[in-house]
Amino acid sequence: MKLRTTLASSALALSLAFQAHAADVPEGVNLAEDQTYTFWLLDAIKSMDPQINTDVEGSDVLRNLFEGLYNEDGNGELVPGVALDHEVSEDGKTYTFNLRDDAKWSNGEPVTANDFVYSWRRLADPATASEYAWYMELMQVENAPEIIAGDKSPEELGIRAIDDHTLEVKITTPLPYFPQMLVHGSTFPVLQSVVEEHGDDWTDAGTLVGNGAYTLVEHQLGERVVMEKNDTYWDAENVVMEEIIALTINDVNQALTRYLAGELDRVDIPAGQYPRLKKEYPEQAVSTPYNCSYIYMLNVGEKGPEALKNVNVRKALAYAIDRDIIVDRILQGGQKPSYNWTHWAIADFERPELDWADNMDQTQRVEKAKELLAEAGYGPDNPLDLTLQYNTSEDHKKIAIAASQMLKQIGVNLTLDNYEWKVHTDRMQNQDYDMARYAWCGDYNEASTYLDLMTSYSGHNNGEFYNDAYDKLMKDSKTAEDPQPLYQEAEKILAEEMPIIPIYHYANVDMISADIEGLPENNVNNTWYGKDLYRTAE
Repeated sequence: MKLRTTLASSALALSLAFQAHAADVPEGVNLAEDQTYTFWLLDAIKSMDPQINTDVEGSDVLRNLFEGLYNEDGNGELVPGVALDHEVSEDGKTYTFNLRDDAKWSNGEPVTANDFVYSWRRLADPATASEYAWYMELMQVENAPEIIAGDKSPEELGIRAIDDHTLEVKITTPLPYFPQMLVHGSTFPVLQSVVEEHGDDWTDAGTLVGNGAYTLVEHQLGERVVMEKNDTYWDAENVVMEEIIALTINDVNQALTRYLAGELDRVDIPAGQYPRLKKEYPEQAVSTPYNCSYIYMLNVGEKGPEALKNVNVRKALAYAIDRDIIVDRILQGGQKPSYNWTHWAIADFERPELDWADNMDQTQRVEKAKELLAEAGYGPDNPLDLTLQYNTSEDHKKIAIAASQMLKQIGVNLTLDNYEWKVHTDRMQNQDYDMARYAWCGDYNEASTYLDLMTSYSGHNNGEFYNDAYDKLMKDSKTAEDPQPLYQEAEKILAEEMPIIPIYHYANVDMISADIEGLPENNVNNTWYGKDLYRTAE
């Protein structure tokens, strides 16, 4: 017996409306003649390959060049992408997706279920060397762990094409949030013939073949990305925005200047400037909760400094940083101080009581930090020397300088190292650092998107924190009727072991042109699609 899920039936109903208009332009609205949207990127995009990309900014681009089984609307609810709906078996382990028959690649070929089979196998295949291979394991896709480990062939992954427009996925454990995981870029289809013909060059502008609402016409690494409307997209007639341009500008203050000069339609507001800009531009300055957490990751692995293997040192570092100063005096954009990993706005999540967060004020934390550091043999008379690495950004620099001043008072000397994004992430992946600025933006709106990252089998545990009890909690959470208590226990372990230093939970603090409509307003993931946008006439 098969049961149609709530999502399946709601998605089926939504598909009719969704096909009627990608951009929902209200009646009577006058559209501008120039339908171009230009947004800001802080860093160069490392890869245009959905199975290789790991960056949030890269995902913003790939979401326009490719389309997965489902998309999100402005409230974060699922709406049809290539899949119109799905059915799930009574035991919750077999999903059958009904694919639309009018989806096409940008070269005119039809998008089929086999394209997803190829792409998911490619993601799990060790030969691809994807940092997101573990996502197949998180999704509980049958045989994913064994394939990733090299013990089974990719052909044994629990996905198959029943026919061109029917896709079956088998998972080992029922996951209520499984459909929500399908909006992630690593699950997007790629066209096998193009990948195999062009190898690593298949993502070049003019060569890349996608199935999204836009095609890649220009990519100057570290400078600009230009995408134009894809006439083969199944809903092209309802896509209003003709061109999307992303400009890479490493200096956020320069980016703001260029926004105010009319060169950009959206830009992050630099630290400390939101209150002023909100007064000057009340319709353009916006702050909403954003599913990302900012931390300093500690290298506790073999290549890390000996001092960081001492939990008292790690706790001292965390306790001595005054998050209220960072949030209230430096950032000033609606961010919240954090004492844990999972973002406060995640659906159904409640942070457990943590002694250092809830039962101490900052003065007490600093005193405890001095005590813990002294127990480890360090202090003002014998300072601990560490290096803090961060990627190029004036905001990251301001926070790093503040953190170094806060840590100096307990006897820690921080050397600040700044690298451009690719070098920064490469060094982290090679454990070539002491402390490093890191941020994680949830792949979906559920606490496991954060907590799974700190498991030993995670593809992003660059601090090499390994804890058997933590791993067990996260594995048990996959089969728990209510995983929330296990998530709370996992957070307690992180607080007790302190492999990361929580700093703050993000808010989306942007300047957005008043004539741009269609960006999400109530989506904690800030998942946006160019196909939903339009520019109004003045």
